[in-house]
Amino acid sequence: MPRSRRTWSRLRRAAVVCSATLTVVAAPSAALAADNLPPLRPLVQDLKTGGQACATGAERPYVSESPRVTAVLYDPESDDQPAEGNFVQGEFEAWWTDADGAEQRRTHTSYMLPSGTSAYWQLPDDVPPNTVVSWRVRANDGKAASAWSSEDGGSVCEFVYDDESPVKPTVSSTDFPEDSRTARVGEYGSFTVDSASDDVVKYRYSYIGSTYETASPEEPGGPVSIRFLPVDTGPETLSVQAIDRSGRISGTVDYRFYVAAGRGSVAHWNLADPAGTTSAAAETGPAARAGTGVTFGAAAPSGTALTSTASLDGTGHGFLSPGAAATDTRRTFAVGGWVRPAATDAVRTVASQDADGAPGFTLGLRPGSDSAPVWSFRIGGAQVTGGTPETGEWAHVLGLYDAETGLATLYVNGHEVGTPQKAAPVEAAGAFQIGRARGAAGYRDRWQGEVGDVRVYDRVVVPAEAAELGARTARLAGHWSLESAADGASPELNGGAPLQLSDGATIRRAVEDDCAVNPDCVPSTDHPLVGDGDLTLDGTTGHAATDRPVVDTGDSFTIGVVVRLADSDPEHPMTVLSQGGEHADAFKVRYVPTQHEWQLVVTGADDSGAAETVVARTAVADGGEGQGQRLAVVYDDATDQIKLYLDGYTSDEATATFHGAWHSDGGLQVGRGHVDGAWGEYLRGSVDEVHAFSGALNQSDILGLGFGTEPCVC
Repeated sequence: MPRSRRTWSRLRRAAVVCSATLTVVAAPSAALAADNLPPLRPLVQDLKTGGQACATGAERPYVSESPRVTAVLYDPESDDQPAEGNFVQGEFEAWWTDADGAEQRRTHTSYMLPSGTSAYWQLPDDVPPNTVVSWRVRANDGKAASAWSSEDGGSVCEFVYDDESPVKPTVSSTDFPEDSRTARVGEYGSFTVDSASDDVVKYRYSYIGSTYETASPEEPGGPVSIRFLPVDTGPETLSVQAIDRSGRISGTVDYRFYVAAGRGSVAHWNLADPAGTTSAAAETGPAARAGTGVTFGAAAPSGTALTSTASLDGTGHGFLSPGAAATDTRRTFAVGGWVRPAATDAVRTVASQDADGAPGFTLGLRPGSDSAPVWSFRIGGAQVTGGTPETGEWAHVLGLYDAETGLATLYVNGHEVGTPQKAAPVEAAGAFQIGRARGAAGYRDRWQGEVGDVRVYDRVVVPAEAAELGARTARLAGHWSLESAADGASPELNGGAPLQLSDGATIRRAVEDDCAVNPDCVPSTDHPLVGDGDLTLDGTTGHAATDRPVVDTGDSFTIGVVVRLADSDPEHPMTVLSQGGEHADAFKVRYVPTQHEWQLVVTGADDSGAAETVVARTAVADGGEGQGQRLAVVYDDATDQIKLYLDGYTSDEATATFHGAWHSDGGLQVGRGHVDGAWGEYLRGSVDEVHAFSGALNQSDILGLGFGTEPCVC
């Protein structure tokens, strides 16, 4: 008895590639001749039209050229002949009705192929366009043929060849009229895209600098609506193409419009009112009544336009409210401001708006999952958290609810934190609150600390705007050109604290020569690093220092310097810059010869045993030659990151997260640092162009340091 038919997937083997002139000759065995089993009927799921699944009727594929049709063919094994040793060929038929009503039929027989492989037929070029073409296939092993793929419960396959590309689509918009300036950053609008071709199934579109996206009409040839959120000002172009059922693509239509700056806030309180004031004047919206626990005239974050803020005492009287709603919480809105918490031990509310016995939203801080505080934005059952609130540290917090996407997003210091969450806000038609949130039994979760520049928007605040609101401009805190010295001190160019020079520290001046007029003159090779002078240190006792701190090491700062080591192979580590306290450096920059690298070392406390965080840039000691190396240190309190720059650039290895910044009270040190609680690591070499800033410079600003001029801080 012949064996039963087995699972044919195991029969697949590498296909035999046949050329048009190749003839396959195989002598059938006696068993095959005697016990031949006919091939299996090709299965519909194994048939493809131009790579698309076999289908009929409304599901039939449309193709842009005469397609290749394929079929997987199987011939079962006999008693003595395994199936993978069997060969089989495909017999294809295709037919259609021409314009005169006559049936046209074409046939093709493939080469013999191993059982389980694909046979194909590239249909002829005379297949007519816009006509339903049907095809089927059967398998033949040279002795017997299978049933057709359309028989015994199978099906024919159909397709339509489309030889015409769709016409260009049209684009219109009432929100963003072409060549107009009505579009605004942060406000959604729609475009209507349509095509005169009735077979368009998709539109492909993009904006300047963006990747392609697609939109599909409900019915072929119908219009689509494309939503757009402008995120930047200036000219914008929407480019669209139509794609029909066969995959043919139309020409491109460009729709040009202009995006203006976003609308300002609908409510804005600077909270920079004079001390003793009982209400906060509004830049926009109504004035906000202040409780008796509010004190105006408090400190403001440096590097911002604020001159002062309001201090809230955390009691039932520490609040401000205009007595009315500031926004519709069911629609898109954003709320934010500058804050400095005096306490982070409980839920603290920066802003909220009253609903029925509860707040419609809250923006503030709360204990996190590990009890450490986090910034928080809560609305409609959703909560987004992130960032690290620190007592006494300024932060800009902003919560955004986008009704278009349904997402709540939180920004801290201009950076998105946490993960946006889906929200379903409820109506909150009650009063807007600064410093408290409504509860079932009254107000609660009161803010303790400073608040300033509270703004409410009725649109999306885009990431670039959030970054601008949370930015703090770096300000020059000191510039020592080290060109001269008087009474043992080198002056700060703007009248600030001078650098006092110790024994072993001297200002070296450029040597004048007459080489311009004397042909026998030998030019000096011993030039200062930058300009007409620099600071030379002997590596033993030489250093320079200010008598007070130059930067607040507990806040964002930047310090740059140009340095050239005197030796190509220094004997020990040498510190070029540091600032700290009595026992340790809050930061120091040193060269470590055993590792051939500059290191930025920061500590978490004024303790000789304090833990250190170290980042580094590889560099070769210059040995008293060349233009020196430009170093810069950046601590960004907004992102809690430290960075070390070498010649204007940093790297991943020179960047780290650091949460332990502290306010040092010692002066800036040039040429030495703390080692085990005492001074050491004296530098032997030359130092020039020391710049110090309150605030974190970006890389483009860093590139300007060390050239003898005031860098542009933009």
